[in-house]
This record gives sequence, structure tokens and C-alpha cells, in this order.
Amino acid sequence: MTIQILADSACDLPQSLADQYGIQIVPLTVHLDQTDYKDGQTIDPETIYNAMRSGKTTKTSQVSPQAFKDIFTTYAKSNTPLVYLAFSSQLSGTYQTAKLIEQEVKEEFPDAPISILDTKCASIGYGLVVLQAAKCANSNASVEEILAEARFQSEHMEHIFTVDDLEYLYRGGRVSKTSAFIGSLLKIKPLLHVEDGKLIPIEKIRGAKRVISRMIEVMKERGEHLDQQWIGISHGDDLDKALQLRDKLEQEFGIKRENILIEMVGAVIGAHSGPGTLALFFLNKTPTT
Repeated sequence: MTIQILADSACDLPQSLADQYGIQIVPLTVHLDQTDYKDGQTIDPETIYNAMRSGKTTKTSQVSPQAFKDIFTTYAKSNTPLVYLAFSSQLSGTYQTAKLIEQEVKEEFPDAPISILDTKCASIGYGLVVLQAAKCANSNASVEEILAEARFQSEHMEHIFTVDDLEYLYRGGRVSKTSAFIGSLLKIKPLLHVEDGKLIPIEKIRGAKRVISRMIEVMKERGEHLDQQWIGISHGDDLDKALQLRDKLEQEFGIKRENILIEMVGAVIGAHSGPGTLALFFLNKTPTT
């Protein structure tokens, strides 16, 4: 039986990978210059980063209820199993909207085979969860097996990241104005992670050069069988920094280059994290089978 995997654009997966694994992606919305754009479809991340560098304000909004209704109804009518893996409910209302629309669709189609999971992940960390679920679906796994694998991946996916300018986190309500001002003066780089879907500061690091080394140290402390899993790196329009991190991963852990997925932070998440963001994603526990 064909099982369709659905994700939203906050997974930051390139369309080429989505096509390769048969993943359907529904876009969140980015607001810029009084115009609404579909993330990953009608706007690219570079446009957002350039706008932010020039001082423009960008905003984002969740997937529309109508978009979910159209998708869910289509699969309900064809009785095709649909597994929607959602962007963290702590960072977006998209998951809650999907659950409401699921109930609405199931009033008309009570047996609609729709399953929804809050991954509590973001960016390529979320994307890696989606990719693994799609691989399971392509291997003829059941809905229950796909959901079990996605839950495991979600619960053990580490997100270690930093931003280039605390001002962007301030605009997004993540730090106070005073912290952003002092941090910028002292060239302090915050190191954060995601815990139960929320952004949580780990520590503050003085100087940009120290950040990548500290990310590697945290990975060493938390990771397991790092050379046997896919590793994700995402960046806010700073490929050079991402490649520096990749080279360190190869040197420190013997991770093969082909097992490191590097992508730009998409327009939706980038609108809050800003240019220069650098994020590292890996599992702190690997499956026993």
C-alpha cells in the first residue's frame, strides 16, 4: 500500500530530495514588502537574508487551514494513507491547525487514514526526521512503523545552533533588547539547542572562532555512533562557515562527506534567525535494530 509522507516547508529540504523520496511539502507563508510569498515556492532564502541585511522587517505565518483541508480531503477521498510530520508546535501554530482540519475532514470521511505527528523539530533536524520516514514508507513499512520511527528520530534529534547577530533573535522575541545590544558590543555568540520543541540557550561564547569548536565539543558529549548516521548542517546564507563545520566533522568523527546534508536555512526560519545562522543536527541515540 502506498503511504504518502507530508511535511511543511520548515523542514528546509530541497525539492530534489523531496522528489527523490516522494515527499509532499506544503508551504508556510513569508511576508515581505506587504506581499505574501509561499516559502520555497515563490521566494528563496537569499531574498529574505538580503532584505534583513538592508534593515527590512519580515514576518511569517503558518500553513493556511484551506491548504490542509485541500490536501487532507484529497487523500481521504482516495483512501490513501497520509502521514503528516509537522514543524515543532512550540515554534508554529501549523501543527494545531492541522489537527483541527483533520477533525473537520474526518467528520465527512470518518475512516480517512490521516496521521499527524508533532516532530518538535525544525530546519534540517526536522528534515532528517522526514527523510527517514520517507525511506521507511518506500520500504513498505506500515503507518504504525513509520510513526514509531519518526517518534524515535524526533525525540533523539539534537539541534545545536548559533546566530550571527543577536538583534534578529531580539526581533523574534527570543532575547531582550539589552541582551542583544550588549551581546553585539561584546561579540558574544549564543549557543542554543531545541528542547521539547523550544529554543533554549546553552551558553554564550566570546568570539566567532570559538563557536564551531564548541559545537563539535557538544556533539562529542551528546552524540552516539556519529559515523553511522546522517548528519545535518544548515546555514543562514554562509556556505563557507557550513563547509568549515563539515570539514571538522570529517576530521573529528570520521563522518563521510556523503552522509552530511548541507542546506540553507529556509525563508521561514531564516526570517527569525537571520543571516549567518549555523546549525548542526545529529541523533543522541541510534536505533538498536
